[in-house]
Amino acid sequence: MKYMTIEEALKKGKGKVAIRGWIYRERSLKDKVFLVVRDSTDIVQCVVKGKFYGKAKELLIESSVKIEGKIRADKRAPTCFEIDVDKLEVVHKAEKYPITKDQSIEFLADKRHLWIRSRKMTAILKIRSTVFGAIHEFFRSKDYFEFQSPIIIPGGAEEGPTLFEVKYYDKKAYLAQTWQLYAEAAMFSLEKIYTIAPSFRAEKSKTSRHLTEYWHAEVEAAWMELDELLDLAEDMIKFVVKKVLKERKKELKIIGKDPKDLEVIAKGKFPRVTYDKVLEELGKKGMKVKWGKDLRTVEEEMFMEGKKVPTFVTHYPKDAMAFYKPKDPKRPDVALCFDLLAPGSMGEIIGGSQRDIDIEELKKTLKKLGEKISDYEYYLDTRKYGSVPHSGFGMGVERLVAWVCGLDSIKDAIGFPRTMLRFKP
Repeated sequence: MKYMTIEEALKKGKGKVAIRGWIYRERSLKDKVFLVVRDSTDIVQCVVKGKFYGKAKELLIESSVKIEGKIRADKRAPTCFEIDVDKLEVVHKAEKYPITKDQSIEFLADKRHLWIRSRKMTAILKIRSTVFGAIHEFFRSKDYFEFQSPIIIPGGAEEGPTLFEVKYYDKKAYLAQTWQLYAEAAMFSLEKIYTIAPSFRAEKSKTSRHLTEYWHAEVEAAWMELDELLDLAEDMIKFVVKKVLKERKKELKIIGKDPKDLEVIAKGKFPRVTYDKVLEELGKKGMKVKWGKDLRTVEEEMFMEGKKVPTFVTHYPKDAMAFYKPKDPKRPDVALCFDLLAPGSMGEIIGGSQRDIDIEELKKTLKKLGEKISDYEYYLDTRKYGSVPHSGFGMGVERLVAWVCGLDSIKDAIGFPRTMLRFKP
């Protein structure tokens, strides 16, 4: 027989089927063995009797098998169907599987190469794939061109201490924190560009929302100012959420995420408030924040408490922002920038701004930060030849995935997480 996926077999519902996969659960009785078999699409319970009973009884979890038989409805089975096995072929008899119930987070991290097979991780990775595809689809539908920039760079775009230093032959170089400085150069050619690429931050952070290597969705657009940039970010998030709701409701159910939470986000309007208003609201809640400081996780969480949809926070203090974020002409102590804060504990999922087009102001800020102007000559050159207003934003895709899935930790939003304390397996 031609093999089909378990999902296809479940849809068929009756008659002869042939499947292949791995033993997810096994239970032996005196006269029969129940094998719950998984593949990438679903699970199904298989009932083995007769001449294949002895062979089935010896099988351990994660043994790989090929099975032929008749499928029928049975409400007692995990997915409401069972296969009465006519033929069982053992492809590989697995050793005793090291992962059992109630393992520690650290143990599962050590065995990530095996834990990735779990139903939870499989569901999350499917949602992740849908998120990536939706981001590409969104920007291409709006005539953005995909553009790639170098991973090895001469200088940083964010804080110097968070740079990963690498040896580049006999010189010192760094792993990219963002594509932005190169994107701003390419923007003068293509006008509307985006990317999804790895970024690296050597942050000494052990929180549930930080990775040292993550996937960065970034966009840059000519002639765009702050309000239009916020519209673009909101539309992108809603597009991604709608795509997940359309294609991954089964996976959301597996990980225990209520789709209704996402439906509210897909339909709701994202509020827009200033940094000053956030401090005012936090003050009313009893949390005093000194003006001029960037918002910390605890402050973001308190501000978002009780909110159902993401909120844009704009006009942060200029001195707390990256060098390329320009002063607001109407109020020079704040920058034309934003963060998009998500409900729950994930905090900021997008950060963006207009870009400073004043070359002297850029030099002044870089010097203040202790940066070598010579490392940014190519970037400053873009301001000398036909500079125009432009804007962009960056989003850590794992933060979006973790938030959409309702995960406790961002580490489960990627197959093999890299953190301050872990770079293997």
